[in-house]
Amino acid sequence: MNDQANSLEKRFDAAAPAELSSWNRQDTTWMLGLFGTAIGAGTLFLPINAGLGGFWPLVILALLAFPMTFYAHRGLTRFVLSGREGADITEVVEQHFGIKAGALITLLYFFAIFPILLIYSVGLTNTVASFLEHQLHITPPPRVLLSFVLILGLLAVVRCGEQAIVKAMSLMVYPFIVALLFLAVYLIPHWNGGILATASQVPAPSALLHTLWLAIPVMVFSFNHSPIISAFAVDQKRRYGVHAEARSSQILSRAHALMVLMVLFFVFSCVLTLSPEQLAEAKAQNLSILSYLANHFSNPTIAFAAPLIAFVAISKSFLGHYIGASEGLKGLIVKSGKRPGAKALDRIVAAFMLVICWIVATLNPSILGMIETIGGPVIAAILFLMPMYAIRKVPAMARYRGQASNVFVTAVGLVAISALVYKLTM
Repeated sequence: MNDQANSLEKRFDAAAPAELSSWNRQDTTWMLGLFGTAIGAGTLFLPINAGLGGFWPLVILALLAFPMTFYAHRGLTRFVLSGREGADITEVVEQHFGIKAGALITLLYFFAIFPILLIYSVGLTNTVASFLEHQLHITPPPRVLLSFVLILGLLAVVRCGEQAIVKAMSLMVYPFIVALLFLAVYLIPHWNGGILATASQVPAPSALLHTLWLAIPVMVFSFNHSPIISAFAVDQKRRYGVHAEARSSQILSRAHALMVLMVLFFVFSCVLTLSPEQLAEAKAQNLSILSYLANHFSNPTIAFAAPLIAFVAISKSFLGHYIGASEGLKGLIVKSGKRPGAKALDRIVAAFMLVICWIVATLNPSILGMIETIGGPVIAAILFLMPMYAIRKVPAMARYRGQASNVFVTAVGLVAISALVYKLTM
């Protein structure tokens, strides 16, 4: 898959004009911002869900990771770029499909992203509470108070503006990559090969397909950074004009190669360290893999480092997803006919986010359950299916028709959504 990314980049470099020939600091900032948005609660829960399926489903999911994430996010970026200058995703939908369809897709876009904020709110509260109790040996404050303080702190960062969020996330990525890599390497001596025992037991085709079918939504969510794609595409079009598609694809390919390599190494290291029974226990405790590892090992370095890494990962992903969720909610408010001033609109959105995230974090629902039944499948409709439909129907995207990757992206989207229907009817 990395060879695919390299050949793709070379093709873009060869066709790019002089102004695209050199990589600049802003491109690096966006690459890390995309990486930072994707690596969060989904990634920290991926080893649990993927490992429970056994060895062969994990290998197949690893092979699907790069094409599944790159082609889907490239399609969504191209969709936003097909609109007029400065138009975000909600405005592009209205431009291509009309006011009614625009309102419907805007609603779907909001409900594809907002549940992720709820997932991060729960994950962040659980991570901090577990850290206080098990590592610092301090009785955590009441959950209702702890969740309020944490979410309010993140929203205070949001008030600094979109560019400040992207810059902060890109800065947080550097120590996070180092820490995640350190932890994955540290676990190598503790590999017990428990999951390798399942390698000799090749599952029946029906059982394998069933496992993959239900794991795809979590995989989609784990590498997802669609909430920041709209802002990314708008900025690329402003900077590069007609060359925005070439440069944005270049940035996306490098970001996805980085995240797939890092995440898969981390996932395999965790899965090879813990037994299937321990992974099931982590799922039952509603903890991220890092918090579980911190409680599992007596090593004080891991005990303190793992929860802190989880805290940084979830926090920066919360910030990245807030951009998309607020964009969708503002679009819904404007399309309802109400047009408050920009500052008033920001306050309304922030207050709504605070209250709902606070309530859900206090109630502490199952994170993996939310990912499987809400996050992954609804994201798939926006990230996988809508851009492919637009390629078929929108004249501005006609040049992307006939590509094999379109069939692949559509198939993955349908698989993720069908898994939701199955989960709801079980």
